[in-house]
Amino acid sequence: MRNCQILATLLIALSLTTYAQKSDKKPDSPKPVDLMWAVKVPMRDGVRLNATVYRPHEQKDPLPVIFELTPYISDSYHSRAYYFAQHGYVFAIVDVRGRGNSEGKFEPFLQEPRDGHDIVEWLARQPWSNGKVTMWGGSYAGFDQWMTLREAPEHLATIVPVASAHAGVDFPMFKNIFGPYDMQWITFTSGVTSNESLFGESSYWISKFTELYLQHRPFRELDQIVGNPSPTFQMWLSHPAVDSVWQSLAISPEQYRAIHVPILTITGSYDGDQAGALTYYRNHMKYGTEKAKAQHYLIIGPWDHAGTRTPKKEVGGLTFGDASLLDMNKLHTDWYDWTLKNGSKPEFLKKRVAYYVMAADEWKYADTLESISNSTRALYLDSDSGHANDVTSSGRMSEAKPNGTQPDRYVYDPLDVRPAELEKEDIKNSITDQRYALNLFGNGVVYHSEPFVADTEISGFVKLSAWIEIDVPDTDFAASLYEILPDGSSVQLTSDNIRARYHESLSQEKLAKPGEVNRYVFDGFTFFSRRIAKGSRLRLVLNCPNTIYLEKNYNSGGVVADETAKDARTAHVTVYHDADHPSRLEFPIVQ
Repeated sequence: MRNCQILATLLIALSLTTYAQKSDKKPDSPKPVDLMWAVKVPMRDGVRLNATVYRPHEQKDPLPVIFELTPYISDSYHSRAYYFAQHGYVFAIVDVRGRGNSEGKFEPFLQEPRDGHDIVEWLARQPWSNGKVTMWGGSYAGFDQWMTLREAPEHLATIVPVASAHAGVDFPMFKNIFGPYDMQWITFTSGVTSNESLFGESSYWISKFTELYLQHRPFRELDQIVGNPSPTFQMWLSHPAVDSVWQSLAISPEQYRAIHVPILTITGSYDGDQAGALTYYRNHMKYGTEKAKAQHYLIIGPWDHAGTRTPKKEVGGLTFGDASLLDMNKLHTDWYDWTLKNGSKPEFLKKRVAYYVMAADEWKYADTLESISNSTRALYLDSDSGHANDVTSSGRMSEAKPNGTQPDRYVYDPLDVRPAELEKEDIKNSITDQRYALNLFGNGVVYHSEPFVADTEISGFVKLSAWIEIDVPDTDFAASLYEILPDGSSVQLTSDNIRARYHESLSQEKLAKPGEVNRYVFDGFTFFSRRIAKGSRLRLVLNCPNTIYLEKNYNSGGVVADETAKDARTAHVTVYHDADHPSRLEFPIVQ
């Protein structure tokens, strides 16, 4: 993920809900709909989940059923249900157990696989159902779709997982680094009511995250600070590595091989859950059967998290063209018609992968993610006498391999709280804002490429290999890549981060040995596609995150969630770029 700006942007974007759906226009010729209120769906353990069922008023014969399993209360998705009921489907919005009008206790992620399976089979048996069941929804509801499919219910005919969270991959932590947003989301889904207003009160959450940060209190106390003691939060923090808890919420190779239904995966270049969505996709491409993989389509738009369900032209300070505004309701309907009603294949799906090229306002197509680019360029990090500590006196990235150059150095002091001055309010234009790159406070290094001699399409995943030495047992790193246009404006492209103790394995920690030079491979950058303008340069920022929006690493090598000011150790970071330690950035080119 991330320098501080991108960390804040993407973690906030992890919002496992969608408000934008309320702005969808209703059909031009509205058709009457019938409602079945407070339908009780029995689970195998006797708990009854609450469903609100929407049916076409003119329904005479059984129809395919779409359902959403949500922790956000059924009324939040009324307009979606109404739309699909007007377009020839039964739509059921089901509150997860312990939320809304459903019985039981809400335990995030843990209950959804079996409950999803039971809902499918119950819906298939209803007199208004023809036995073909599918799902709708993004984020947490995208996770629900994958977990339901994992359980292989007989009557699940297709899924359309959107911006799908993957437990242990992108939520509640990314690369084993937690964010205070976790408690914002837990509060949103606490109790049985919506809590939407409290969730959206950004001034409250910023103040509480800042309180934790300025007082150097242990991250574990955040639930007390926000006034909502949470066993869920404490349980998550007790599993900081990808252990058996998170692995139990994944899909095994055998389960991927058993998948046989058509799938349409949707995510965005600025979707905070892109890592989760593409983890499911890539694993299915790795382990699935050839027949099943041929039925799995992928769309990557220029959207943020909410935009994966209701695209908007303006995202984080960027304005995209008209081509970016896919009608998602129509696309879903076309997909359902094709897979459930023997209709025509959606016209938009020309190949198995569709991706939007930013700055070109163009959709392009490929057979696989790997075949999008046909060339790779490598740029090596270098500097003049170790000067690379800010945007005006930066290092460089070039195709020439360095030979015997001095390393670059920077200092991360966990007790330095100056960065909080940059985070007193929401950053509206988060993709184009430069405050973090321009205010490193001595914590970081910056490298620029030469200007591009022609417009160049970069589409895919970048990778950074950096040789780094630290004098503490542990710290966190963030790497962020930007396009700097000829006029000096900036566009965030992608980012990644690493907790040093997990740089070899997310499941097994290994503390750093002071003075040892290690190769850190940043291979978790998000996918992006953009036409880099002639005259633009790439900017790479490498630093240690120091922000209100992340669990702070105090560098002691102990349990990070328990660390406070008394554990703080200043990290002196050395970035090498010589013949023996060729730090470099690789990025995919489409020619």
